[in-house]
Amino acid sequence: MAGFHFQGTSALALDAKGRFSVPARHREMLAIVPEDRPTLTLTRHPDGCLMVFPRAVWEDFRVRIASLPLSASGWKRLLLGSAMEVELDSASRVLVSPELRAAAALDRQVLLIGMGNHLELWDVQRHSAAEAALLQQPMPAQLQDFSF
Repeated sequence: MAGFHFQGTSALALDAKGRFSVPARHREMLAIVPEDRPTLTLTRHPDGCLMVFPRAVWEDFRVRIASLPLSASGWKRLLLGSAMEVELDSASRVLVSPELRAAAALDRQVLLIGMGNHLELWDVQRHSAAEAALLQQPMPAQLQDFSF
């Protein structure tokens, strides 16, 4: 999937059924998926949000996670055990299950953040708190010589 990447942040709202509409710019990226209706996989992220993968990207990620040693079984359980496949509906909406909404503390207002080969779905307040905590930490060594 060369040249395939998501970037940017979109402020969205979950409807009463727990669905969000995929922004048009991301729908275009999902159009490269060969199915008529793109299939996405949603799963938990250790930082408290959800990861949203196009099917082909998920398959590669799933294989990598499944190959982890027994010592990582807790992480495998978190990532693979909470994974759910969903199809975009005819209005390009994604239904987030009640279990995943609870795990990520998703309320009505959410952020969909492009992270390269996948998206992250964050509760607005949880994201603000995580970002504030991040900015209180020193810059990682990997970024100290990076030119902005």
